[in-house]
Amino acid sequence: MEGKDDVWGTPRLTRQIAFLMEIDRLKTVLRRTVLTDGSRRENTAEHSWHIAMMAMTLHEYVAEPKPDLSHTIKLLLVHDIVEIDAGDTFAYDTQGYSDKEEREQAAASRIFGLLEEDQAAEYRKLWREFEEMDTREALFAAAIDRLQPMLHNYYTEGYSWKENGVRHAQALRRIGFIDGVSPVLASFIQELLQRAVDRGFLES
Repeated sequence: MEGKDDVWGTPRLTRQIAFLMEIDRLKTVLRRTVLTDGSRRENTAEHSWHIAMMAMTLHEYVAEPKPDLSHTIKLLLVHDIVEIDAGDTFAYDTQGYSDKEEREQAAASRIFGLLEEDQAAEYRKLWREFEEMDTREALFAAAIDRLQPMLHNYYTEGYSWKENGVRHAQALRRIGFIDGVSPVLASFIQELLQRAVDRGFLES
């Protein structure tokens, strides 16, 4: 591609630009959910932007002590970068989850490895924090990450739920931890799922 190797600046800047151009590929990774207008599948870059905005908008509903919003947004922006290599593993795909960790570890090593060691370590640490869900920020980030596709499914009349035979109990298991993060959001999601069942968007 013309201009691909036409990079200048310090070695550090050169590596940062290479990383930023590499993560542009996240726009090509398609997810199972469709846009709310039903026109096409959502890509992972769009998903990352949307959940970052959701965290900003819904932060007020998180229980005390409130997680640091800036740090939460960093987790949300970084956590799916590995999908460039590993692909999007559907939440209800048990077979896909069998080697998800291995695929994503390899992806993290390659993609974050494009950066200088200090920044690579920082981004990999953010990615691991999200995956391990051991901090308030990671729990809030995970809650938002799970809410977003449920909203998409509800507003597309259960598009990917129906396509993949997802049942109410499976969706409920995905949100079991959210009550400890935000009782308000947990109650909202439970009601959303019940309404989805009642309207035939989600199997009971």
